[in-house]
Amino acid sequence: MAQAPLLQLSDIALSFGGDPVFSDLSLVIQPGDRVALVGRNGSGKSTLMKVMAGLIEPDRGARVLSPGTTVGYMHQHPDLSGFETLGDFAACALGPDEAYRVEMVAEGLKFDPETPVATASGGERRRAALAKLLAEAPELMLLDEPTNHLDIEAITWLESQLKETRAAFVLISHDRAFLRALTRATLWIDRGQVRRQEKGFDAFEAWRDKVWEEEDSARHKLDRKIKAEARWAVEGISARRKRNQGRVRALHGLREQRANMIRRQGAADMALESGAKSGKRVIEARGISKSFGDRVILRPFDLRVLRGDRVAFVGPNGAGKTTLLKMLTGELAPDSGEVILGTNLEMAVFDQNRAGLDPDMSLWESLTGDAEMRVSGRADQVMVRGAPRHVVGYLKDFLFDEAQARAPVRSLSGGEKARLLLARIMARESNLLVLDEPTNDLDVETLDLLQELLDDYEGTVLLVSHDRDFLDRVATTTIAMEGDGRAAVYAGGWSDYQAQRAETARAEKPARPKPAAKPAEKPAPKPQSGLSFTEKHRLEQLPGAIERLEAEIAKLEEFLSAPDLFTREPAKFQKATEALVERQQALTAAEEEWLELEEKAGG
Repeated sequence: MAQAPLLQLSDIALSFGGDPVFSDLSLVIQPGDRVALVGRNGSGKSTLMKVMAGLIEPDRGARVLSPGTTVGYMHQHPDLSGFETLGDFAACALGPDEAYRVEMVAEGLKFDPETPVATASGGERRRAALAKLLAEAPELMLLDEPTNHLDIEAITWLESQLKETRAAFVLISHDRAFLRALTRATLWIDRGQVRRQEKGFDAFEAWRDKVWEEEDSARHKLDRKIKAEARWAVEGISARRKRNQGRVRALHGLREQRANMIRRQGAADMALESGAKSGKRVIEARGISKSFGDRVILRPFDLRVLRGDRVAFVGPNGAGKTTLLKMLTGELAPDSGEVILGTNLEMAVFDQNRAGLDPDMSLWESLTGDAEMRVSGRADQVMVRGAPRHVVGYLKDFLFDEAQARAPVRSLSGGEKARLLLARIMARESNLLVLDEPTNDLDVETLDLLQELLDDYEGTVLLVSHDRDFLDRVATTTIAMEGDGRAAVYAGGWSDYQAQRAETARAEKPARPKPAAKPAEKPAPKPQSGLSFTEKHRLEQLPGAIERLEAEIAKLEEFLSAPDLFTREPAKFQKATEALVERQQALTAAEEEWLELEEKAGG
């Protein structure tokens, strides 16, 4: 017997300021759904999610929630007024005997529930909102950019929690790896229309491109038909004027149909232009270190960055990525050692805190007020890579319309603020790009374009990001901040770093622990005061996880042992090989984790 849907929207229409956001929108969320909600920045993803949550009342249509269904919505900008600490806010809907849930989630998301609301950063407030939703465990979770302000370790933890949940969820995220790992269906908002495909995000781009190709083909056929009918109207109507009035009316109908076709918004017309070449040696760090009080940020560290390198910095929040970046660019002096900057450097900086944007300025003022972009005597123009451009024309390159030019920066979405900041740094020539969290809030099309621009950029790139897919596609070197002031250099991007780290761990451990062939017979680890609640739970789960991985590896090895598999089914051979490598790495990591937790529990 089919289950009743958790949530149903029927014929929803919504307008803001006279401009339609949606019309005739319908969708259904079923129990157990794992849905990616995708679309361009400004297409209405967050607005639709608020309609689903019941926070915005549509102009027309119905929202039907199955009786008794609980819905949780993660606010991007939560209202914490009236609460003393982040923990008070996160636990406000829980009973006294359920408060432990917040502590468990806070440990995974890495924030302190005792942090006063008055001093909490924007990122800490967002993590508290996410913790509140996860601790309440509703039957339908609506998650709007949950990975923003999370480091990769916390993103991985959240990913594992969502994989294990029985709740349905709808997810907005720019993080491709996160979406690919979690989603089984896709809702795509495009020009006010919502389409659904019963496949996860991994299949989205091929689906989108096919839809657009079919649209272009239909538009081309309609244009040809209108052209032919218009020629007939001029040349053939006089002979049979009365009999052919219906055909003339049909031509008017075709023209109206063509006019009603909503043209797709093109990609942002972004461009990066390298300035004069820098010297071959861009940055050289010799024995640099940094501490703040008793806290060691960086132990003596050496690095040489050459022209054309793409260097990524990864590690937990607070590990010192931005501090190291500032030392390497000369903004912050090291406690010891020296940083030698190369010759002829022209630097452009993308700041994760958007500090270069004044929220009270208009977009127009934000560009014309930049000293490097100002055109003397022309208040309506800006200097873009050495040539004057009209302000509105340049803003349109970054998908802003004319009405937005005089709007305040505070009215922009996170993705729009990121595009405005990109507009500023891309207006100048540079040969050293410093990008601190550029991927937050950008839609996948803009991320694709940014990656292509970085591929073609002749200068050097220093990049901080928690987007694993973006790191894999851009970075040639990864510097991992591994805690306790240690920084290590690895070749390649995120996946390369993970593989090298696993290989190093395998080589360094003295002996491989005996796998738990019969985990059921293994005595459950006794709770020790040295382990946190989450660690105790994890230690109990690991033997079973190790057993499952070993069984999967055995099956894959048996499958790959067929002598003619590669020639008979090369695609399956490739997929099975990749799966085998992935599970071997996961097994190594699980065994390492089990050893560490056992040692900690015994200590």
